[in-house]
Amino acid sequence: MKRALLLFLILKCFSVCSQEFNFQYDHYSVIVKDADKSAEFYSSILKLKETPHPTLAKGFRWFIINNNSQIHLIQKENPEYKKHKSVHLCLATQNLKDFLVHLKDHNITYYDWPGTKNAITVRADGVQQIYFQDPDGYWIEINDAKH
Repeated sequence: MKRALLLFLILKCFSVCSQEFNFQYDHYSVIVKDADKSAEFYSSILKLKETPHPTLAKGFRWFIINNNSQIHLIQKENPEYKKHKSVHLCLATQNLKDFLVHLKDHNITYYDWPGTKNAITVRADGVQQIYFQDPDGYWIEINDAKH
């Protein structure tokens, strides 16, 4: 009986403590060379809606993802950052096939995880995913995971 009670208390604490702060994803920011050029990419290729920067300062462009999260583009001179595919923004869509046509229409080359051009990776769980880069070389993954 004591073991069962102890186990219950441990599990209860774990479930309460693990979500103690109730985090919500807010935004992802990237440093870009040309905010206007990158903003054009994020609006025309990813079809994200722009939202005004609170100060309307030059060199800052913010975009809304799914009504509650954002990506912030911050223009800086000579940003040095080695881009690796393992560090990427990932967006999910149930219209992956249409999105691939959209990329082709805009001459955007995409890759599977190993790096094969215009190929799709199928993860072990069946989710299909592709990768491509924005004008500053940041990697973006688009997949068809259901949430």
